[in-house]
This record gives sequence, structure tokens and C-alpha cells, in this order.
Amino acid sequence: MLFLRLYFLCVALVATRTLEADPEIPSQTPQKSGGKIPTEQNITFSLVHTDGPYIAMTFDDGPSATLTPKLLDLLAARHIKVTFFVIGENVSEHPEIVARAAREGHEIGNHSWSHPNFAKMSQESVRSQLQRTDDAVKNATGKRPTLMRPPYGSLTEREKHWIHDEFGYQIILWDVDPYDWKRPGPAVVRNRILKETRPGSIVLSHDIHPGTIEAMPSTLDALETKGFKFVTVTELIGMATPETPRPSAKLKASPSASATPSPSVAPSPASSPSG
Repeated sequence: MLFLRLYFLCVALVATRTLEADPEIPSQTPQKSGGKIPTEQNITFSLVHTDGPYIAMTFDDGPSATLTPKLLDLLAARHIKVTFFVIGENVSEHPEIVARAAREGHEIGNHSWSHPNFAKMSQESVRSQLQRTDDAVKNATGKRPTLMRPPYGSLTEREKHWIHDEFGYQIILWDVDPYDWKRPGPAVVRNRILKETRPGSIVLSHDIHPGTIEAMPSTLDALETKGFKFVTVTELIGMATPETPRPSAKLKASPSASATPSPSVAPSPASSPSG
């Protein structure tokens, strides 16, 4: 009998301790890594949201032996700084022109060695195109480029990320395209640029077409008259500010009320022969 009493007493003590135990034991959830992965937003730029009337004029495919010096002359006369996206083959032929552009405060970006379509090439071929141009720019100016514009604006998502990771380039597209490569005439080039340019625009044109150079004096003067101020692409990116969300009603959620992050990124204009 004594044995049974001791047995039941032990069972009761165990049950009491179990009921008093805290049932809310937090589960251990693995924490995500705090490392930041570069996003499309801080790799690729086609325009930049700014608080001021700043724009970046960009010129592709040079240097041209005759036209680029003329452009540099008119830029110097107006104290305007621009960004040149140069072709490596042309840099190797005219390093003195690229050296002059850099010396006068213009920015030099990589636009490939021979202007192929990167999206249709192997990684090794793209790497060679970029590295050869990178070396040519550094030999001419003493500095390697930090910006890259893919020919035709054509680049796959995978290429954007490994190029950024390997070369450190920011990839620059555009939001204003006068289609000057079609040679529509200086007046058309001018009017298209004036119509489409807004604060934060990255304007595309080419310093290898005579009509483009003819259009530039009146185009630049008209842009200044409209209150625009010229900066390099890197300077423009440095001026980026978050876009203010539109006010929305408390009870109605509007998709248009969300803020668009800046710098803004537009779809790649890969279908355009520009660039």
C-alpha cells in the first residue's frame, strides 16, 4: 500500500511540472543575410530624378578626327561639360582627342571596342570588347572609365550584373533620342532634343555625324535659355533625389500614389539602332 501511495505521488508531481511549463517557446527562424545585392536600380540609368534643372548631354561612337574637335571647341566656348561614350578602335587611332576631352573636364565612358551587339555575344567576347576599350581610355587619359553604354542599348540581365561586378561600371542608357544617326538634318535634331528634354534627362547623340555637330550650337543655347544646366552623367547620378509620392486618399489606395525610386530606369532601348 505504501508503495502505491509513493508511486501516485511521483506521477502527480511530474504532471504538475509539465502543466507549469511555459508553452510559448519561440521558434528559431533562420535570419536572412544582411548583405546587399546590387539591383537594376543602382546599376542601370536612363534618367535621374533631380530637384534642379540638370541634364547630361552624351555623345557616342567617337572620337571623330574632324567632328569631335569641333564639338570640343563649341563646348569650351560655352563652358559646358558632357560625357563621351567612345569606341575603343577610334580611341586607339585618336588618343590625343580623347586626352583633350578629359583634360577639358569631360567624362569618358566605355562604348565597346567595335560596336557589336553584346546581347548576342559570349561572355568572353563581351569581356574582351570592354577590357580593350578600358585599356585604350586609360592609356589616353590616365584614368579608366567608370561608365559603360552598351551598343544599341542591348544587354541581357545577366550581362548587366556580371559587367557591374567585374568592371564596376554603371550602365548608362538614355531617355532622349533625336535619332540623329538617321541624319534627319540639324533642325530636326535640335527640335527633338528641345521637345523631349526634361530635368534629369540623359540625352543621346553622336559626334560622328556632321548634322549633329551643326545642330549643337543652337541646341545648347536653346537649352540654356530654357534654364537647363549641363553636367556629366556621374554628376547627374550624384544629384539623384527620391521622387515625392503623390498624396492619396486615406480610404482609397491608388497604385499611382507610390513613389518611383530614383535614379529612374527605363526599359532598355535595344530595338533602336541608336547608341
